[in-house]
Amino acid sequence: MFKIVGLIIAIIVVGFLGYVSTRDGKFRYDRSGVINAPPEKIFPYLVDFKKGAEWSPYEKVDPNMKKTFSGPEAQVGSIMEFEGNKDAGSGKLEILRIVPNEAVDIKLTMIKPMHAENLVEYKLTPEGTGTRFSWSMSGDGGFFGKLITVLIDCEKMVGDQFSEGINNLKTVVEAQK
Repeated sequence: MFKIVGLIIAIIVVGFLGYVSTRDGKFRYDRSGVINAPPEKIFPYLVDFKKGAEWSPYEKVDPNMKKTFSGPEAQVGSIMEFEGNKDAGSGKLEILRIVPNEAVDIKLTMIKPMHAENLVEYKLTPEGTGTRFSWSMSGDGGFFGKLITVLIDCEKMVGDQFSEGINNLKTVVEAQK
């Protein structure tokens, strides 16, 4: 009897893992919103890691997060390393590309809770009397990433965090008029 139950469980586990392996490991999460300000008022918050504390939802996950900054400030090569609680994790952000008042590309390397390398993109596009701020993150989660996306709605989770960050940035920038 135990052998049969064990065999059934093994078949279910193998079937589930087979299903997980067929999924695409690549992902891209995007959100955007309009901020009632010109791009030059928003851009400094995107290119300067030290200003991230004013609007990033990830900074609020662990108010005691340890951060170290290196490289040229607010320029390509600028780096912020962080070590936070179990919810924030630890890793490194590095600015890869800057187009003044238009775009910032950042490499996010997570160390904890699991290793990951992702590309974060910020884009500013004039829209009406304001600016559309678009925030995206893409990468390849590998098998473990596939497994996580089967168990958790990462699109919603990350998308909600991005939306929160966009709203936070909107509040900070629009208050400075």
